[in-house]
Amino acid sequence: MQRFKPDSCQPFIQMTDHHKLIKDCIRGKPAAQQELYEMFARIMLGVCYRYTKSMSDAEDVLQEGFIKVFRYLSQYKSEGELGAWVRRIMVNTAINYLKKNRHYQADLSFKDPGLHPVSTDNPDMLLEAKELADLIRQLPPGYQTIFNLYAVEGYSHVEIGKMLGISDVTSRSQYSRARALLIIWLEKESGDLKKDSYAR
Repeated sequence: MQRFKPDSCQPFIQMTDHHKLIKDCIRGKPAAQQELYEMFARIMLGVCYRYTKSMSDAEDVLQEGFIKVFRYLSQYKSEGELGAWVRRIMVNTAINYLKKNRHYQADLSFKDPGLHPVSTDNPDMLLEAKELADLIRQLPPGYQTIFNLYAVEGYSHVEIGKMLGISDVTSRSQYSRARALLIIWLEKESGDLKKDSYAR
């Protein structure tokens, strides 16, 4: 399987009915596997990057995830959207990557770092989506993972607890602290942007 190149990615196509493509992939036809890969590689790289700290790590997760996609494609029941099924595999692959990668293990901690909650629930946010995503990626890996699983992927705290081997109470607590930290950063970034605009 070729290494993913962001500048050569195809536009993401909404999933409809891909029974023939899936059957051809299961039969091991390279052209079908390449088509499926190109169909999802771009958006799934974004999913993988959301959980890691570098594009290189995200590409590793993407490759490992697609190996699993092709290995378990015969188990896809066509009951939901294929893209959602692939996404779940990528998220689980990313979490497993964080757990087994020594680079992340030291920081994948769910201990109380002593953060204090903030009172502002509606900061004046002037940041673009990409800037917000960049801030989320600056969170410690444990916070980043739980925040993404809950706020982006839509998993419940009970589900997150099972995935990470922690209690749902810990998941809720870590999500609250991650959110509090993001609000502090957002307020600071928004304040800096205001100062820059007033200075002009």
